Amino acid sequence: MRRVLLNTRMLIGFAAIAGLLAVALWPRPAIVEVATATRGPLVVTVDEEGVTRVRERFIVSSPLAGRVLRIELDPGDAVKRGQPVAVVRSEAAPLLDERARAEAEAAVESARAALGRARAEEQRARATVAQIRRELSRVRELAESRVTSPQELDTKEAELKVAEESVNATTFAVKAASFDLQRAQARLIPPNTQTRGRVVTVGSPADGVVLKRIRESESMVPAGDPLLEVGDPMRLEIVSDLVSTDAVRVKPGSRALIEQWGGDNTLEASVRRVEPAGFTKISALGVEEQRVNVVLDFADPASTCAALGDAYRVAVRIVVWEGRDVLKVPTSALFRDGPEWAVYRVVQDRAQRTRVDVGHQTGQEAEIAAGVSAGDRVIVHPGDTLKHGARVRPR
Repeated sequence: MRRVLLNTRMLIGFAAIAGLLAVALWPRPAIVEVATATRGPLVVTVDEEGVTRVRERFIVSSPLAGRVLRIELDPGDAVKRGQPVAVVRSEAAPLLDERARAEAEAAVESARAALGRARAEEQRARATVAQIRRELSRVRELAESRVTSPQELDTKEAELKVAEESVNATTFAVKAASFDLQRAQARLIPPNTQTRGRVVTVGSPADGVVLKRIRESESMVPAGDPLLEVGDPMRLEIVSDLVSTDAVRVKPGSRALIEQWGGDNTLEASVRRVEPAGFTKISALGVEEQRVNVVLDFADPASTCAALGDAYRVAVRIVVWEGRDVLKVPTSALFRDGPEWAVYRVVQDRAQRTRVDVGHQTGQEAEIAAGVSAGDRVIVHPGDTLKHGARVRPR
């Protein structure tokens, strides 16, 4: 009897230990994050930074060489078309010092000698032509009498053509040397003091404000030197340089969203032009990229974005595709199953690997054309250890 009780107790102990081991080794369901496939709008955009700029910018330049007086206008001051914005006083050309005059006189003598040499070359070329013409006349008489061969006549005619071309070349050389002499002599012409002190007032070319004051203090400027930049800050456009592979997806007229410009709302814009030529730009990581400038116009009234000015930074999102009723899942739920895309659906607390047809994608969501229905639960960020049919439990 004691032996039977002992055996029974041992069997119960072994069963308890086996049960504990089974519970300890029994596979536990994986804790996963789950999202639901839904239908709704999907917008695919090309995102890049952009810079605002005044659409019509005018650069006011000095019409003559002289001294520009101090410009009193400050950036932001309003100006009207024709309003005086700068005053330039002409100055006489500086006189040559002793060394510069000696160099100028030597240049004149050198040019005069070059002209004499060119004229001598011309006279020699003309004398050569006259001599060849006399020899050609005698050769023709001999050829008519069949005393000389026709080949000699052809040779003399060719020599005459070459000599005539030499005359033309020396004629042009004489003209060039003559112009060089005139240029060298022009340096010795005394300056005209009658134009000294003439004051010219420079007016604004358009209505707007002063965007930039390039010259402020009184100083000497050459003709054509920029003084001011004028433009209308209410007429702004946006320039965004896109990677060329993204630029080919953008078409004129595409809708765009302007964000991170400093305001609380999102501004609307449209693409006006995609420039036909690209350029090379070094990225922040030191990689050469081919970029293309895309120009956008604000669709909102000017008063909405009145706080923006010239060369302000904005974030541009250009819409390249959008759908109103699209079946979509988070992009993080997708993974590669061979050459195709797949997701893990949660079916009866088990991971069901399902291949799907993926359409358009954004950074957060992806369009599903087939494989998943609205309302299906999919696993987000599936790990490499997750297998088909594994038990899962939503987090």
